[in-house]
Amino acid sequence: MPATVATPVYEGPAEVLLHLVNSHEVDIFDVPLATLVDDFVAEVASWSTVDLATLSEFLVIAALLIEIKSRRLLPGPDDVEPDEELAGWEERDLLLARLLECQAYAAAADAFSALMERAARAVPRTAGLDEDLAELAPDLLAGVTAGDLAEAFGRATAERPPPAVDLYHVTVDTVTVADAVAELVVRLPGTGHATFRELTGHLRARIEVIVCFLALLELCKQGRVELRQGGTFGELDVEWVAGAPSDARLDRSDLDEYEG
Repeated sequence: MPATVATPVYEGPAEVLLHLVNSHEVDIFDVPLATLVDDFVAEVASWSTVDLATLSEFLVIAALLIEIKSRRLLPGPDDVEPDEELAGWEERDLLLARLLECQAYAAAADAFSALMERAARAVPRTAGLDEDLAELAPDLLAGVTAGDLAEAFGRATAERPPPAVDLYHVTVDTVTVADAVAELVVRLPGTGHATFRELTGHLRARIEVIVCFLALLELCKQGRVELRQGGTFGELDVEWVAGAPSDARLDRSDLDEYEG
């Protein structure tokens, strides 16, 4: 079951509260974190059995909310945009999604183990009917004709399509940050200036758009591109720095913070 919270400004799943704070629909200062944690601890105390999945989900979300609020409370530059404070949260969301997928697979494995354990305790009946009940056994072939048997034989021996495993639910990373950097250092020097929407217009999967954004962050950190945004949620402009090296080489340490 998902972790639920109740605050003066929101009541419902904790995961949705984190999304509302990220999207600036709920002010983090309106969320009393101490009360939120105390209420959840009181709820856990009333459980008959401990749900580790719900506990771990709440701990992750609570830690992220505390980090956001502490950053906003600590003194710092006055001109820091909220979007800059939340830079890098896309990677955390991706990591959290992968952790939830791993939890789902672990839960499925536990369910299969429990079914196998239960089946191992079953003992089939080997004895037949008692003699005094044998004459009362129903005739299993009553009403069955030769045509019925031929039809059943045809169905049993008909060629069946080969079994296929549907893998639509498995997340597969089709592109890496290094691949995206290699593509951008080829496109941007000739283009000079482009918007993020133009750079990702040909991409179809959300993970590919995220990886392209991470590649731009890496190039910006290296001083090869400049990123500008006119306003909150505005168009992101990308400009190649004149004279910047156009090779796509990256150290392994540069990629560790992006690839899990």
